[in-house]
Amino acid sequence: MAETESPGTIARQVMRGADRATLATSLSGPDGAWPYASLVMVALDSDAAPLVLISELAEHTKNLRRNPRASLLFDATAGLADPLTGARVTVLGEAAPVEDDRLRARYVARHPSAAGYRDFHDFHLWRLTPERAHLVAGFGRIHWIEAAALSSPPAAAAALAAAEPGILAHMNEDHGATIDLYASRLLGLSGEGWRMVAVDPDGADLRRDAATARLRFTAPVADPDAVRRAFIALAEAARER
Repeated sequence: MAETESPGTIARQVMRGADRATLATSLSGPDGAWPYASLVMVALDSDAAPLVLISELAEHTKNLRRNPRASLLFDATAGLADPLTGARVTVLGEAAPVEDDRLRARYVARHPSAAGYRDFHDFHLWRLTPERAHLVAGFGRIHWIEAAALSSPPAAAAALAAAEPGILAHMNEDHGATIDLYASRLLGLSGEGWRMVAVDPDGADLRRDAATARLRFTAPVADPDAVRRAFIALAEAARER
């Protein structure tokens, strides 16, 4: 994470790179003043709004039904000798259930195992609309971030959400070797058969079996043509390595 990157960019990078987060809700019942933290698997919408698929039987879902205000902690400190030097971001907002086939497909692409229960009557997809976020990017790098700075630009997010199915089909069907090149040369990952499962203004998500990876663009993009140019530039960079 470069020193010159904005807090919002760093926060989105942390969020988009995570497949899980800690969800904090207000405990239901007479002891509602107590916070309740739980582990959830997470995906992000094109604009970086978090998505979770949760059961109505879960305690955190009962809490959200009573009080939709919640926060999600995204942690990018794994593998560091001193985790406190790493980045983490807490996103505050209101959660609401959504019925949206595109969002459900995006979540399952990130978490294929969810296909086995996404259609159960007691499971629903929830979307957290961010209001603010608190970023700690290491010692002395602490920022509050407003929603507009945290999210990808709405027009860019909408354009890529509409184009995403075609982009993914093209890359996976025609450029599988290039995706493997991204994984090995740019991300230091082993193995073949990596697939691209999501694309957004900041980059793309890759998956191979149970492993996930994040491929960043060198700069945010706003439309499908810019995505094409970004992939070409990344392929050239990978071949040079």
